[in-house]
Amino acid sequence: MIVRSHLPWPLRWAVGALALGFSAALALWAFEFGKSIAGLDRRTTEELVALRAEVVGLREKYDELQKASTTADSLLKAERVAQERLGQQLRALESEKQSLQSELGFFQRLLPSSSEGMQLRGLQAEVSLPGKLDYRMLVVQQAREPEFDGFYEVTLTGTLDGKPWSMSLPETRRPIMVKQVARVEGTVDHPPSAVIKGVQVKIVDARGSIRATQSTRL
Repeated sequence: MIVRSHLPWPLRWAVGALALGFSAALALWAFEFGKSIAGLDRRTTEELVALRAEVVGLREKYDELQKASTTADSLLKAERVAQERLGQQLRALESEKQSLQSELGFFQRLLPSSSEGMQLRGLQAEVSLPGKLDYRMLVVQQAREPEFDGFYEVTLTGTLDGKPWSMSLPETRRPIMVKQVARVEGTVDHPPSAVIKGVQVKIVDARGSIRATQSTRL
């Protein structure tokens, strides 16, 4: 025996409509949820693209700053090198200036003098190395005088081992020829332990007569 439940047709239609409405609502919810997810992915993609563009811009700015820093360092190094070169040139010019001033002072002693005969001018001397004394001087005579052919003798005075000392030996006598002006330079060897305090130069003719003399203190 089979038992069947019979529902009225209106009720059946109502249940079917309710099921269809629930299915439609579920589909609409799924559709809206999918749209929301899709929109979120688009925003995320757009933000990612924007961030990548910003990173690229920052990298470009970093490269520009790096290049500017490198250029600044190069300019700074070049400026330092230029300053060092200018300093070297300035020191060289200062040394040349002092040398020229010394030469000027030396040659200023060539000014005409009213005295007659031979003159010894501008005697300068200094101990350049232990046991060696450098000297220079000018020997001048009147234009009407004949050419002089003789000697000059250098005498050193000072102390040696705490005692007075002088040196005037034959090896310090050297030949000299003067027509009007003669510039004389030379070196005298002496005991390294000697303390030189004074230098004297004498011009001597062939007969042994002193024609001129000059002294200087160290």
